[in-house]
Amino acid sequence: MSLLPRTAEEFSSAEYWEKFFKKRGEKAFEWYGNYNKLCGVLHKYIKVQDKVLVVGCGNSELSEQLYDVGYKHLTNIDISETVVTHMNQRNATRRPDLTFHQVDATQTPYEDASYQAALDKGTLDAMASEEEGALARNMLTEVGRVLSVGGRYVCVTLAQESVIKLAVEHFVDVGFAVRLHCLQEENSTEEDSFALPVFVLVCTKFRQPMSTPILEMCLGENGAPVRHTQVTTLLSAVREHQAYSVLRKRLRTGTDATSNLSVTLCHTKTGLPRYSLTVQDCAPGAKVPRPNQFAIFIVPQGSETAWLYSSSEGRRHLAASANFRRLVVVTMHRNQEYPDMEAVQSELSPMVMDLAPPGMSANHQVPFLSVGGDLGWREEVSRGVSQLSGEYCVENVKGEDGGLYRRLVFLSNTGLVQSESRLMSSKTGSSHKKKNKKKAKAAAAPVSSSSPIKVDSGFLCCTHHEVMVASLAMLGIGTPQNKDVPVSVLLVGLGGGGLPQFLRDFVPNITMEVVELDPVVLDVAKQWFGFQPDDRLTVTVGDGLERISALATEGGVLFDVIMFDVDNKDSTLGMSCPPAAFVETPMLQKVWSLLNPRGVFMLNLACRDSTLRNNVLERVRDVFPTVLSRKIEEETNEVLLCARETLDAAHILPTLNQAGRDLQSSLCSDRTEPDHRPHIDIETMLKGLKVE
Repeated sequence: MSLLPRTAEEFSSAEYWEKFFKKRGEKAFEWYGNYNKLCGVLHKYIKVQDKVLVVGCGNSELSEQLYDVGYKHLTNIDISETVVTHMNQRNATRRPDLTFHQVDATQTPYEDASYQAALDKGTLDAMASEEEGALARNMLTEVGRVLSVGGRYVCVTLAQESVIKLAVEHFVDVGFAVRLHCLQEENSTEEDSFALPVFVLVCTKFRQPMSTPILEMCLGENGAPVRHTQVTTLLSAVREHQAYSVLRKRLRTGTDATSNLSVTLCHTKTGLPRYSLTVQDCAPGAKVPRPNQFAIFIVPQGSETAWLYSSSEGRRHLAASANFRRLVVVTMHRNQEYPDMEAVQSELSPMVMDLAPPGMSANHQVPFLSVGGDLGWREEVSRGVSQLSGEYCVENVKGEDGGLYRRLVFLSNTGLVQSESRLMSSKTGSSHKKKNKKKAKAAAAPVSSSSPIKVDSGFLCCTHHEVMVASLAMLGIGTPQNKDVPVSVLLVGLGGGGLPQFLRDFVPNITMEVVELDPVVLDVAKQWFGFQPDDRLTVTVGDGLERISALATEGGVLFDVIMFDVDNKDSTLGMSCPPAAFVETPMLQKVWSLLNPRGVFMLNLACRDSTLRNNVLERVRDVFPTVLSRKIEEETNEVLLCARETLDAAHILPTLNQAGRDLQSSLCSDRTEPDHRPHIDIETMLKGLKVE
C-alpha cells in the first residue's frame, strides 16, 4: 500500500508566496526543474509527432532540449520582442526549424483545433497575478480553442493556490479532464528554504464536455492516479504535498528538540488518515551512541492519548529513554486495519528515509521499536453524530495493564478521550481482560443487565475525578460527627457518567444533579457506559451557565459541592477545560452564592497558557477566600478546590489527612459485594495539595 503525506502547514497565504517570488528573483526557470527532471512526464503526454504550441517560451532551454530529442513541430510564442529575437538568433544555425514568434498568448492567430498539445513552463504562474487573473483566464481560453479533441494543455507550475485554483476551475467548467503530477524534489544540499515540489498540470480536451469532473492527483511521473470528487480536495492535496516538501527540507538540514514537526500519512485510494508521525530530536549536547542515529517507535493502538506519546514533554522523555539522535513516534488511526508489526514496518519503510536526520547514510538500517512488539488492540463499537459536538465514536481498547476499557472520543479532537470506563465481567466481577480479538468481540455490545460485561462503576479512569472524590474530605464526610449528614452536589458535565455514578454508588447520603448540554452524550452514557439515573442522581439537559444563573435567581437551593468538569470545544484559546465563560467573575460569584457555608467549589482546570492560568486563578481567589490546588501528574489538568468560607491555611492540609481516612472508610462501609467496591486511594489523591 502506498501512502500520501498530509501536514498542517498552510500554503495559501499571499505573504508566503510574496516572499517566495522575491527570493526567486532572476532564477525563475530554475525553480521549475530542468529537462532531465521534466522529460518523463512531458514525453508521457506529448508525442514526438504532435504539433505543440509553447506559450510564453521566454529564454528557457526546454524547447531546444525537446527539439534535440526529436520534437520538430514546436511553435514557440512570447510577447517579448527582445526574447523572440534573441532565441531565433541563438538557434538559427543549430536548429533552423525551431522558430520563435512574438505573439500575445491571449490572442493568437492560429486556427481552431490546430495543435495537439500546448506546453506552458511558468507562464500561467506569471500571468495569474495580472488583472486579478483575467489575463490568465483569457490565455487558458485561447489554449482551449487551438487544441484539437484529445489535445492536452501541459503546464509546469509551482501551484500557488490562487493560480492552480484558477486553472483547475477554468478547465472543469469547460469540461476538460484534469490531472496533476507532483514531482518531489530530489535530496540536495542546497541551502534553500523554499524546497517546493514542481507540479505538472495536464488538462485533456474531450469531444463532449465532461458532465462529471475528472480530477486526479499523481505522485511522481508514474504514480497511480488518485481520484478526487471536488476541486477543493484536489487543492488540499496540493497544499499537503507542498508542506511535506518543506518538512522534508527542514528535517534534512537540521535538528531541533523543541520543534515537534509532524506529518499524517493517508491511504492513497481513500484519502483517509492512516499514520501520524511526530519527529522528536534529542536534546542538544545529549550523548548518543554513534549507531543510534534514527529509530521509529510504533505506539500501540489505544495508547496514543497517553502522556508519553501525546505531549511534547512525554515524547522528549520517550526519546531520551530510547537514546536515539532522532525518534519518529508513529500512531495508528481509527477505522484502519493493521495486520501485524511486520506489515506496518513494511508499509512505513519507503517513507522512513524522508525523515532521517542530516548526514545519515542512505544505507543505514533503521530499527522499529514498540512496547513488547505489540500493536495493541482497538475496536469501534458505535459511531454517531452530535449536533453540538460533531462526530463521535465509542471504542473498546486494551489498556497497558491488559484490562479492557471503553472510551468516548469526539473525532474533532482525536487526541482527547472525552470519557473512559473500565469494563468487567458481569458474572465474575473481575476486571475484563482479553487475550485475542475473537474473545474481545463479545465486548462490542451495549452495557445492560443481560450483557456479559458491565462498567466497573467503582473504578475512576481519570485522576482528576479521583482528586474530586478525595476532596470531599474537606466536608468531613465519614467523620463520626457527620455520619448521617446529607450531601448535595451539582455537577456540570456528564461525559460517560463515571464520576456521578461513583458518587451515587459509594458516597453515603449523597444526592446529585448533573447538568449536561448535549442530549447525545446522555444517550451514549446510558447505552454504552451503563449510566442509570434515579431519585438520588438526576440529569438536567441544558446549558450549565443558564442552569446556575436560574438557580441563583430563584434562590432557596444551596449545595454542599459544585463541580465543573466540562471541556472547551474551542482548542485555540489555550484552555481546554472549562470554557472561558465558566470562570468569569460574575459566574464565579453565582457559584459562591449557591454554596452552603461549608460548601466547596471544585474546578477541573486544563490550561496550557501560564498567563491565562494565572488570570483564572486570580479571579477565583477574588471570589473564594480559600483556594487549594492539586496538579495531575503527566497531564495539563489540575483541580482547584475553593472553599466558600475562610479556612485556616496552617491546619487545613494536616486536618485533611485524618478526614481522608474517615472518607475512605465510609466509601467501603456500605459496599460489601466483591464485584462492586470503590478502587480509590484517598490518601494518595490528597497528596500534592497546596494552598494558592
